[in-house]
Amino acid sequence: MDQSARYADLSLEEEDLIKGGRHILVAYKMKPKAGYGYLAAAAHFAAESSTGTNVEVSTTDDFTRGVDALVYYIDEADEDMRIAYPVELFDRNITDGRMMIVSFLTLAIGNNQGMGDIEHGKIIDFYVPDEAINQFDFPAVNIIDMWRVLGRPLVDGGYIAGTIIKPKLGLRPEPFAKAAYQFWLGGDFIKNDEPQGNQTFAPMKKTIPLVYDAMKRAMDETGEAKLFSMNITADSHDEMLARAEFGLETFGPDANKLAFLVDGYVGGPGMVTTARRHFPDQFLHYHRAGHGAVTSPSSKRGYTAFVLAKMSRLQGASGIHVGTMGFGKMEGENDDRNIAYMIERDECQGPVYYQKWHGRKGTTPIISGGMNALRLVGFFENLGHGNVINTSGGGSYGHIDSPAAGARSLRQAFECWKAKADPIEFAKEHIEFARAFESFPGDADLLFPGWRDKLLAVHR
Repeated sequence: MDQSARYADLSLEEEDLIKGGRHILVAYKMKPKAGYGYLAAAAHFAAESSTGTNVEVSTTDDFTRGVDALVYYIDEADEDMRIAYPVELFDRNITDGRMMIVSFLTLAIGNNQGMGDIEHGKIIDFYVPDEAINQFDFPAVNIIDMWRVLGRPLVDGGYIAGTIIKPKLGLRPEPFAKAAYQFWLGGDFIKNDEPQGNQTFAPMKKTIPLVYDAMKRAMDETGEAKLFSMNITADSHDEMLARAEFGLETFGPDANKLAFLVDGYVGGPGMVTTARRHFPDQFLHYHRAGHGAVTSPSSKRGYTAFVLAKMSRLQGASGIHVGTMGFGKMEGENDDRNIAYMIERDECQGPVYYQKWHGRKGTTPIISGGMNALRLVGFFENLGHGNVINTSGGGSYGHIDSPAAGARSLRQAFECWKAKADPIEFAKEHIEFARAFESFPGDADLLFPGWRDKLLAVHR
């Protein structure tokens, strides 16, 4: 059944829809299956995403027709389809009237992902009007609060050197805490990796107190504040709260140095919102483990990494992993910096829509995945600033001298970029950065050809 007469209106202008402020706009890459017309398939997509079904039903009335989702733009050659969703369609909390990301996703990628006439449909951008922006949580804290704890300036406080305890699984409580202490002698921030939690060989109630003791010893020795991101991910609401409460009790007077990590993609929006609302004073660290199942460029369904990050700001994530923009081991390109810009800036141009956030707090980019000091210099140059959290596991524990030296090499990479210095010349006067060349010779050869002749003689 061709529903385009009801669920499509190509006379609508995007500019007018945005000025009206009554619609959430969603841009897709959509392709119908062979034998189906583009507009008819697009209208079916909009119908299934809102008020429609496969046949006319007697219960439809004029009000129902007034909240239909409408296809307002198509470009078949570019597989570009855009749909306007009336804000009234979206579910609201009975407790406080606010909107939910789960409702947005239920409509925008609900049943339409499995329809028989659709080859694929993937969200590449969405626009949130002012009314909807005011109905989401947004972050309670972000990198500014971390800078405050670290004694940094609250504007352009700079790079936070972090790591992930490696190996990601297999360490018992004492070796885990020892590894944390070794890094904290040179760095700022340590996070649990996404599967670390309450394994039988490393029970949380034994591991976390040892980690806090390691933090206190490192702070005493260095005279610097330190930060730890504890994984509270769990299937159960009660279990997640219990883990968080245990962490706060353990860290006691240093609770401001404790972040809570949630595996936000596999755990879902409900888990992120629960953490945001129950613990608004803690940095909410959104780990996106598993997101590549839908966000990878090789996937034609779901949504992109850009969309995931944009949703995380609405949900209230203090920080989210945004990839390494082609400089690390994960999928990504240099222009992925737009992901970081959208979540940290007050207004930004996305792939399709220009979004204004109207002063709501930003979400901090977290950079992780195969990074080390040598790769960071180019990363900062590409991004254009260093106001990020970077967690380098191998880049710290793989340093030839020690994890602390690895941490200092990361900091020195930021200092090198900030000074606009030649990395090899900078390394001649900064031993930990220099030793990173020897620690990661493959990267050194690729990024700085001829480094051996220029550098090794200086440090022999």
